[in-house]
Amino acid sequence: MDDVSLAVPQPILESLPEDGANAGADMQRAVEGIQTRINRAIESADDDADATSAVLDVVEAMQDRFETYDEFVPELRAWGQSPIYAIAWRNLYADLIGQLYEHDDLGERLERERGYRIAEDGIRLQDL
Repeated sequence: MDDVSLAVPQPILESLPEDGANAGADMQRAVEGIQTRINRAIESADDDADATSAVLDVVEAMQDRFETYDEFVPELRAWGQSPIYAIAWRNLYADLIGQLYEHDDLGERLERERGYRIAEDGIRLQDL
């Protein structure tokens, strides 16, 4: 499997307020960290199946973060606060997941691995 290259989309950076330069830099560092984590997992994997499983672990972690930031949006609005940063981070994680699914045939592999995990969990539940 080839190395993955991720980036913060320009529209997300442009959506940040004028004083959001630090948030933009934080996003860049977060994306670099995620990219490094994924590429190290790919390099250390014994085969493509192990690499796909490791990438799916990262995708699931990003989905959890997406949901967390998504839950912050109405809370912030309810308290009269601007949710712009929560929205930007939520959109970043959604876009990164999309970038991974668009990378070569990784999207197909991720869906296949997700199917394996669902089936495996279903078998475990039936055995209880």
